[in-house]
Amino acid sequence: MSVPDYMQCAEDHQSLLVIVQPVGIVPDEQFFKIYKKIAAANQVNLQDSQRVLYIRYRHHYPPENNEWGDFQTHRKVVGLIAVTECCNAKDWPQTSEKFHLRKEIYGSTLYDSRLFVFGLHGEIAEQPRTDVAFYPSYDECETIEKKVEDFIESLFIVLESKRLDRATDKSGDKIQLLCVPFEKKDFVGLDTDSRHYKKRCQGRMRKHVGDLCLQAGMLQDALVHYHMAVELLRSVNDFLWLGAALEGLCSSSVIYHYPSGTGSKPAVRRACSMGLPSEAGRRHRHGALTTNGISADTSAEIGRAKNCLSPEDIIDKYKEAISYFGKYKNAGVIELEACVKAVRVLAIQKRSMEASEFLQNAVYINLGQLSEEEKIQRYSILSELYDLIGFHRKSAFFKRVAAMQCVTPSIVDPGWKACYKLLLETLHGYSLSLDPQDFSKGTHKGWPAVQMRLLHELVYASRRMGNPALAVRHLSFLLQTMLDFLSDQEKKEVSQSLENYTAKCPGTMEVVTLPDDVKLPPVPLTKLPIVRSAKLLNLPPNLRPLKIRNILGPNISSKSPFIYSPIIAHHRGEEKGKKIDFQWVQGDVCEVQLMVYNPMPFELRVENMGLLVSGVEFESLPAALSLPAESGLYPVTLVGVPRTSGQINVNGYQTSVFGVSSDCLLENLSGVKVNGCTVEVVPALPRLQITTSLPRSAQTLVPLSGDEIFSSASVQLFNGELQQLTIKLENIGTEPLETLEISAKNLNDKEKLNGNFLTWTLEELLSQLPLESGKVAYFTLNIQVKLDFSCQESLLQDLNDDGISLTGLPLPSPFRQNGKLGSESKSANFNSVDTNSKSEYNHVKTLEAILNFKYSGGPGHSEGYHRNLSLGLHVDVEPSVFFTRVSTLPATSTRKCHLLLDVFNSTEHELTISAKNNEDLILHAGECQRMAIQVNKFKFETLPTSSKVGEMCAENQRQIEEERNHAQATEINSKLNIKWKIPSLKREGEASVEGVLNQLVREHLQLAPLQWDVLVSGKPCDCDVAVECQAGEPTSLEVKLTNQSKRTVGPFALTVIPYQDYQNGVHNNDLGHAVTSIGSNTFYIDAVKSSEDFVCSGALLFLYAGDYYLNIKFHDDNSSRELPLSWFCLPSVHVRAMDPAQHTMF
Repeated sequence: MSVPDYMQCAEDHQSLLVIVQPVGIVPDEQFFKIYKKIAAANQVNLQDSQRVLYIRYRHHYPPENNEWGDFQTHRKVVGLIAVTECCNAKDWPQTSEKFHLRKEIYGSTLYDSRLFVFGLHGEIAEQPRTDVAFYPSYDECETIEKKVEDFIESLFIVLESKRLDRATDKSGDKIQLLCVPFEKKDFVGLDTDSRHYKKRCQGRMRKHVGDLCLQAGMLQDALVHYHMAVELLRSVNDFLWLGAALEGLCSSSVIYHYPSGTGSKPAVRRACSMGLPSEAGRRHRHGALTTNGISADTSAEIGRAKNCLSPEDIIDKYKEAISYFGKYKNAGVIELEACVKAVRVLAIQKRSMEASEFLQNAVYINLGQLSEEEKIQRYSILSELYDLIGFHRKSAFFKRVAAMQCVTPSIVDPGWKACYKLLLETLHGYSLSLDPQDFSKGTHKGWPAVQMRLLHELVYASRRMGNPALAVRHLSFLLQTMLDFLSDQEKKEVSQSLENYTAKCPGTMEVVTLPDDVKLPPVPLTKLPIVRSAKLLNLPPNLRPLKIRNILGPNISSKSPFIYSPIIAHHRGEEKGKKIDFQWVQGDVCEVQLMVYNPMPFELRVENMGLLVSGVEFESLPAALSLPAESGLYPVTLVGVPRTSGQINVNGYQTSVFGVSSDCLLENLSGVKVNGCTVEVVPALPRLQITTSLPRSAQTLVPLSGDEIFSSASVQLFNGELQQLTIKLENIGTEPLETLEISAKNLNDKEKLNGNFLTWTLEELLSQLPLESGKVAYFTLNIQVKLDFSCQESLLQDLNDDGISLTGLPLPSPFRQNGKLGSESKSANFNSVDTNSKSEYNHVKTLEAILNFKYSGGPGHSEGYHRNLSLGLHVDVEPSVFFTRVSTLPATSTRKCHLLLDVFNSTEHELTISAKNNEDLILHAGECQRMAIQVNKFKFETLPTSSKVGEMCAENQRQIEEERNHAQATEINSKLNIKWKIPSLKREGEASVEGVLNQLVREHLQLAPLQWDVLVSGKPCDCDVAVECQAGEPTSLEVKLTNQSKRTVGPFALTVIPYQDYQNGVHNNDLGHAVTSIGSNTFYIDAVKSSEDFVCSGALLFLYAGDYYLNIKFHDDNSSRELPLSWFCLPSVHVRAMDPAQHTMF
């Protein structure tokens, strides 16, 4: 016997072997359909009997194995069921003949046989026959199960008769010597009358009867016969049959201990009789005689338990039996099958190590020359058995050997499909999975070298199968999961192979389904390149949508009545890791930055790298990149455009590497830092782009407030110069620009500015709104810088005695005080000492400001969103003129005065300066001259009363004082209107005296609260013009006091004293002979309330013609001492008395 049955198990010893084979031409599909129906009756409870008959069906069985039927009766073919198709009565004789020939093959052992004929009609089919059943078609065979049951019952009758015949043989009779095929020649010429020979015959017959009892369902009798056979055979050293008797004893004990069977996949046994207990296969009770007169098993439960082996003894007896089988070269199949049966028993007993010893013995059993198919079957069964005992890696080893055996070079037509299928079954044993996600969890399991070898074999088998898509999938899996274990050369080879495969069949993310419905999940190449972090980027500052925040905060609902709730805070904390605290805008490009690196030893080309999102309609803009070999972390920015508003979830990215398209999900990437994956997309907003007529600033503005600058412009101005900047506003978005607000912010707090730095008007611009997409609007911005025009370091020194001062400039300066001032010119020129240091004499001050454009429109405007666009302005301010000194001189009128300014030209160009109602003053480079401006005194607003000021703190008082000074300086500048021009550069500007005005000068420029008016002959006297009168006639004199202060003043006393000025410094006050007062020369003024006036009247008589002056003096009393002297400035009075004749002439 050279063909082992690897599927055998211990309980098969109690079964009858029935062969089901087709006769003639029968379609395989129809044959196995009938075979399935026949094989369903594998367990039959016989009528009127408590015994169970087990049937083992086979559709193929080697005839040479049948010759071992006497050695072990379960190997004997006792039944034959033939299935044939006969559609014509003429073919029936030939079909019947074929059936008889088939019976002759197993004729020596057959108990009974049946022929099932399909498709035959007519007279032949209607003839009643016991061994033949006719059916019109394969679908119309309802009685086939009943026929099979009858057939099994007939087998039982024959079996029982043989058992009785063998069991009732008397010891005195001559017993037949049962032999195995290879023993027959060894027993020729032996002494058949010897005691040794008789014991051998008795022992073998006892063993044979035990087999029959076991098949007949008489377990106790079988155990008794096996024990007796063991004793007899052991005494004569008949080792082969002793081993068989021991195996029979083991099988009977296994059947008793494990009634559910020891097979890895026990067959579903079908009971074909009625009302029998479920334990019929295990226990056999007393029963009556059957209709055939055969007595049931009368053994008792006690005896059965006594003769049965214990589970431990079963294994020991198996070992002993196998050792006996091993003594015979021709019993290799028996030895191998015994090992397999013992392994199955040990698997149930969970004794894996002992089972592995049996399997190791089975590996080395030599069965002679086996065919390739038999080798494949042997290795496959060994694999299954190792897997059964938990030796998965050993199981995978033999499964792989079986796979390689399928494609051995000696096979003409290699079975690559079978090889591939077997290789797939080895994956579990080598800790491999077809799902790449299993390799991203925890540490690597298994031996990488073996796993890579196996994956390479799967790739090769797939290619030989003609399935390139399958080869690409396995090669992608190899590259993805085994990248860390590949050498540099292997990485290059695998990558090149993958590119070659994908050139014919590109790799996709679709599930690959194999013929046996095994599904291979997609393999995204997440390690090509490896991503370490993913960061969703905010929009550029000029494109970020802004909205008024809720008072409670952006993440806390205002519906809650509580200021703080731990539930809300906890919920907010959970969402914080998922949702980003900024927004994207519909229709605008959004960005996600990945930090990647290339683990390959060569340049890695990644194509079609884009974003994978959900939640909104999204247009991904794929990118291509090339990463150098084994690069460090490299930033890659992926972009796309959301086409609808809502919440967008960034799930991952897609790539195309080596021809394999991959969808890589962030949640499946291990060790990747993500700052969130959910962003709110707000409705579309317009996009504003600004350009200016000025060049861009070379310096970057860094505002302290955190404002982001979109664009910047740079301009160079002289101090006080006005520059008009034209700003072009273009709507480059798709939505109309509906609202626009402009504001400015000065970034320089240290530099004091006089007046407004930036000014504009919006009426014309707002009239052009809404600004449609692609349209342009223009906006004019006025830039005028008025820094301090005073020379704060006071480095100009007086060079003469007439009050003109010159300023030397800060060290080191090319302009030193080398010039000398002439008394006539009253000017100073500066000569350069070191011309190479002129670059240091810049005194350039820098001003920076931000012009902010707040705009909105489209659907986003309806939702309350807007955008901010900031323009940075960088202004370099060069000094133009300095006011080095300021003073005042009284004018001939008490309501006017002269403002004296020493003006210094700090530029390198000739400069002209002018003021209101003054001629232009020309200043050369580095020249200083005095400029006198006659101005009307100013009526400034007064401060709060002293009582209110006292109640204020010092800081508020200082602030009010500064505001008052600024207001006064502004009013003075507006009246002076000082302007300068540089003709050579065609540039001009304004100058401010705010920085040089001190408190004394302000007081001199301020109109006194008490206004004194003197009228002579009704004509006011407040200038150098003399009032004419006639000598010898009375001349009226009026003194009017107007109180413009906040208080009541007076009383006052004034005395009028005439005098003459000889214009040589001598005044004549003794004019009693020339001028006389009509009445008193003293005027008395009562208390004058605020905003009221008082007039004092008198008269003078000039006796002689001439020029006279009136000196009006205040009496020194208490009321006048309380007020400042500046409040008592009366105008000078010049009276010219003329003779009557001369007066008439004029």
